[in-house]
Amino acid sequence: MLSLSRIKEKVFYGWVVVVSGLIIGLISFGIRYSFGVFFKSLETEFDLTRAATSGIFSVYMVLASVFSIIGGWALDKYGPRRVTFLMGSFTGMSLLLTSQVSASWQLFISYSVLLSLGTGAIFVVVNSTVSRWFDQRRGFAVGITSSGGGAGVFFIAPFATYLISNFDWRTAFIVLGSIAWLVVASLSILLRKDPGDIGLLPDGAKPEAVEIKPQNNKPSTQGFSLLEASRTSNFWLLGLVWLLLSVNVHLILTHTVPHATDLGISSIDAAVILSVMGGAAILGRIAGGRISDIIGRKTPAIICALLQAGTLIWLIWIQDLWMFYLFAIAFGFSWGGVGASLTVMVSDIFGMRSIGAIMGTVTVGWAIGAAIGPTMGGVVFDVSGNYFTAFATGAAIILIASLFLALIRENQSAF
Repeated sequence: MLSLSRIKEKVFYGWVVVVSGLIIGLISFGIRYSFGVFFKSLETEFDLTRAATSGIFSVYMVLASVFSIIGGWALDKYGPRRVTFLMGSFTGMSLLLTSQVSASWQLFISYSVLLSLGTGAIFVVVNSTVSRWFDQRRGFAVGITSSGGGAGVFFIAPFATYLISNFDWRTAFIVLGSIAWLVVASLSILLRKDPGDIGLLPDGAKPEAVEIKPQNNKPSTQGFSLLEASRTSNFWLLGLVWLLLSVNVHLILTHTVPHATDLGISSIDAAVILSVMGGAAILGRIAGGRISDIIGRKTPAIICALLQAGTLIWLIWIQDLWMFYLFAIAFGFSWGGVGASLTVMVSDIFGMRSIGAIMGTVTVGWAIGAAIGPTMGGVVFDVSGNYFTAFATGAAIILIASLFLALIRENQSAF
């Protein structure tokens, strides 16, 4: 096994952090976004309405917003290794216990509570850590790491569907929980808080632009505290954009599979729709991150948001499988593109001083939106028997998010 010094000689260690964060995100986000393929199994097993089944995920996301803030604070204070190790352990424990539940109320403890402890802060931890390691290529690096969400949907959703189809949903949770415990906890060892921990500078940064503390050879961090950031208009605009985007994304991720199967599409083919969506999101995040390094963060984000609104209008009318695939490609790419640009915008505007706490707080909107979106879709379906109003509302929400994106000032952080 290569020592840390040998790795530093062969490759900039920031790329080790990027790859580790990508795999950790793939497992954690894949488990989060595969809830849709478990949806009907849980609905049938415990005789639940769609609103009640969606509520399991919604409670999980509400709690995840709390642990996102706590996780960001812990990241700044204790570093990513300890935090990620604990998260991997809680994720494994959550899914193993969920596989053994015998009543629906137990799901709110084993899944909603414990999984929020395990994955609630995953976005903040991996992307805040990677942001500290890069300067000129920050958008590209964060785009790669944040593509773990799309990669998770691409790989984990069909894998979970295979396990459910060939075994049962309980076995699927056991397998996913074991993988999460082993992989996430193991890879946490490779994470480092920032380049200064091993005597390096952020990739692309000019040495004269970074003040080095003689006593420990670590670069000083510049930027806003959480309190200072919260006094700016950008902070609240970013939070609102995260919330609105999340309502839409989680509405789609949770209800696309049930909607497709309602139209007569098989569960396997419906799971592939999520997989295609995840694959397109990978491309969107990498392309969006790289383009944002060249032309700025805001323009790619707005374009992708507008594209996403158009895909929901298309979703209202589609019936055939090929139409769902086309929707998945366009929606996934736009989801990835706006996500990558928006993530890097946080670190660009507020700096690295308290990036974990700031990103954890701003992205509370993402967790709240994730609680609203699935429940909204479930309630609309239970009342009307279809998803027309839910998808139309989602399109309107993204148009509003585009307006808020336009109001963000990339080079200013004060009212």
